[in-house]
Amino acid sequence: MMTRRYLLLLVTLCPLVWGMGALASSGDATALVKRTTEKMLSTLEARRAEVNKNPAIIFGMVDDILAPYFDFQKITQGVLGPQWRSATPAQQRALTDGFKQVLVRTYARSLLNYSGQEIRYLPVKPGVRDNTVTVSAVVRVPGATPVPIDYRMYDDGVGWKVYDVIVNNVSLVSNYRSSFATEIREKGIDGLITKLGEMNRKGQG
Repeated sequence: MMTRRYLLLLVTLCPLVWGMGALASSGDATALVKRTTEKMLSTLEARRAEVNKNPAIIFGMVDDILAPYFDFQKITQGVLGPQWRSATPAQQRALTDGFKQVLVRTYARSLLNYSGQEIRYLPVKPGVRDNTVTVSAVVRVPGATPVPIDYRMYDDGVGWKVYDVIVNNVSLVSNYRSSFATEIREKGIDGLITKLGEMNRKGQG
């Protein structure tokens, strides 16, 4: 599904926006991104010894601290595309819950590999739709070409939530779309739900 390098870069930078629910306006985005980054990484470092002994602890940290600021239903809906409308409400909830667990586990594992990569923030840009913005950054990885990251967010009336992340011009949503479509075509919506459950039981991303 996702390459190891893509996942590492994605999750290294995802904490930058996962705390953006408190944004009052798009102009506050960059300052809040920086504060959120420092808080998340300092929390991880403060508990590093504990996490090293029991890596599963970080799953709870991500779920409690970061996940509330992602719209997992909108992300899942974007991945499924038209197939989303053919799912029952119960299936939609099961798909969203299953995919959320996959992403949380993936983010948490990759976050353990953060090693102080340099991050340069760019001005926030208005999105293509009303009440949306794109927060951009560039990650400088030693010995590699700088990697651009775009975070697409929307204001749900309460605050900003992430609905897609683009790493090096590759979208999180589009990255999973093909494999999900194949699973649905071969085994149906329930087959994809089962597949997500198996991935979570095996700790796959």
